[in-house]
Amino acid sequence: MEFFAKRARLYFICYMGIILTNCSPAPDKLGNLDLKKWRADRAACKNERKALAAAFKSEESKLLGKFSDEIGKLLGRPDINQLGDRNTKYYVYFLEKGPQCEDMTKKSEARKVVLKFNAVGLLSEITYQDRAL
Repeated sequence: MEFFAKRARLYFICYMGIILTNCSPAPDKLGNLDLKKWRADRAACKNERKALAAAFKSEESKLLGKFSDEIGKLLGRPDINQLGDRNTKYYVYFLEKGPQCEDMTKKSEARKVVLKFNAVGLLSEITYQDRAL
């Protein structure tokens, strides 16, 4: 009986740890990157992400290897969420104002950053897409 009581206590502690870490608010900063401004500028329609792009690039290494849920919490809901081959997924965040601000279904040549998550949901690659040449 004592074994089950210890095990139940362990499960309870683990459960509470998960609850507490998931309920904490998202941070306002990641190094030099102002996450609060980033999240507030949906689809870069306020054009504030343009000024944050350099700070984002400098903090890339802190994002790589994080799970998609954590990235969503840090950067906010992605502007575009795409599924790829072999259970990969992509989060797209626009870096400048463009046609996406009028109609998200329209193709946009605005600069964007694309985050690629592997099959287990870890951020594996960050690429930047500039206007077509």
